[in-house]
Amino acid sequence: MVSRRDILTASAGAAASAALPGTTNDEHGAGRAATWVATWAAVPTTIPPTEPLVLANQTVRHVVHTSLGGDRLRIRLTNEFGDTPLRIGEAHVAIRGTSTDRRVTFGGREAVTVPAGAPVVSDPVELRIGGGTDLEISVYLPERTPVSTLAAFAFQDNVIASGNVTADREITPTAVIQQYLFLSGVSVSASGGAIVALGDSITNGANTVANANHRWPDLLAERLRYRNGVANLGVSGNRLLHDPNPPDGNPAVAYANYFGHSALRRFDRDVLAQPGAAFLIVLLGVNDLGHPGTSAPLDEVVTADDLIWGHRQLVTRAHVAGLRAYGGTILPFKGDTLNFWSEENERKRGALNDWIRRSGEYDGVIDFDRAVRDPADPLRLAAAYDSGDHLHPNDTGMAAMAVAIPLELFKRR
Repeated sequence: MVSRRDILTASAGAAASAALPGTTNDEHGAGRAATWVATWAAVPTTIPPTEPLVLANQTVRHVVHTSLGGDRLRIRLTNEFGDTPLRIGEAHVAIRGTSTDRRVTFGGREAVTVPAGAPVVSDPVELRIGGGTDLEISVYLPERTPVSTLAAFAFQDNVIASGNVTADREITPTAVIQQYLFLSGVSVSASGGAIVALGDSITNGANTVANANHRWPDLLAERLRYRNGVANLGVSGNRLLHDPNPPDGNPAVAYANYFGHSALRRFDRDVLAQPGAAFLIVLLGVNDLGHPGTSAPLDEVVTADDLIWGHRQLVTRAHVAGLRAYGGTILPFKGDTLNFWSEENERKRGALNDWIRRSGEYDGVIDFDRAVRDPADPLRLAAAYDSGDHLHPNDTGMAAMAVAIPLELFKRR
């Protein structure tokens, strides 16, 4: 069984301390001048066809856990799924629990209107932070604002408060949410390249303890001593090849929009647009196998060859952009409570994993399957790593996944 102590022990060959923000001291970013590097990210999605959350004269305070430190930072707000302009009255950022509050501006403006369908990136904020730091990012919405763009599965408590309290160190919440509203990225001025984790709920952190930052990308950043940015672009329910498409009357109509666009469709926005992106880890395919017949129509059943084709596209597009791409093997899920598993889906999983391991098309392989499977029954998650649904790893399983990632994959060449 793997613990947080094991994570740190597994990185014993790394330097004993992290480089100072804006500098580098090892092969993960050796010789690189400071530039903008993603330190945190979330996947924006649209909302289901129900009444949206509506805010007015309220502040949303988000907590984000950084993976890389720097001397300055930028935040990315997004109205990408809005059909009307988004009015931001004011935004602030601070290191959580400190008096380090900073006002955030956008092209010199304290208030900004974000066009429908667009994001906005802030001016640099002078705030020196370390990797593994919790930031509070507060956004004031002065006008009636339907929440149209959000990351629905934060596994982090964020809060809503009345009025403009963006600059206040302590606020009184009127609601607690586990979502990121209109917030999709933070980058820092630093020298380590960004690792982009492209995945589904297993990458997003499903079934891990909230507020603990036990998602495997968080634990990978910890193993790296916070020397690289790690951008978690996992989204629960995501598929490689298809957008959400629940049949009429299916219960998934009430939530499937949160699953996000297919990885092929969102790749440019979620991977290539990440500041400083240098490495890609892909862990995708289980929902392509499991959704048809459960939350998607049967005519979206995929073959192993379909999945391999999709992975090849991700590798090709990553290479064109100069990223090194690493393939993660699909975890076992026999006996899952979501009714994903079948003998046919197992054959497809085996064929895809065999291709990832043996084809040589990815620049490297991360054998997540081997790390968490039950040695006595390799088609199942090991009991010690099972969150209870026999599909998603628990916090201990996430630690085992993080330890399974060879750190030499992220050496600069």
